[in-house]
Amino acid sequence: MSRPDHPRDRATDTPVDPVLVRRAQVARWTLLANRIGWILLAVAVALFVVVFMVGLNTAMITAVTGLLITSFILLAPSIVLGYAVRAADREDRETGIGPNR
Repeated sequence: MSRPDHPRDRATDTPVDPVLVRRAQVARWTLLANRIGWILLAVAVALFVVVFMVGLNTAMITAVTGLLITSFILLAPSIVLGYAVRAADREDRETGIGPNR
């Protein structure tokens, strides 16, 4: 008998662990933020090189600074949360908790 308040996998009709579902969501968002952050950092460095060669102006310096700040805002928590998700997965594997018991 299934409980209506407990999520279930529709394909197998087995209970789904909400912690694992949430961890997968955090892992997906972390990966996305990590990729966007590194891309923004690369664009900022490339733009800085171009601006430095062509000539410094206020608008370009502001763009480089904005890209750097945005990339750091995305990268700092995404790196930490990425390590946390991997550590939780490793802990589950070592203790035998999770879908692969």
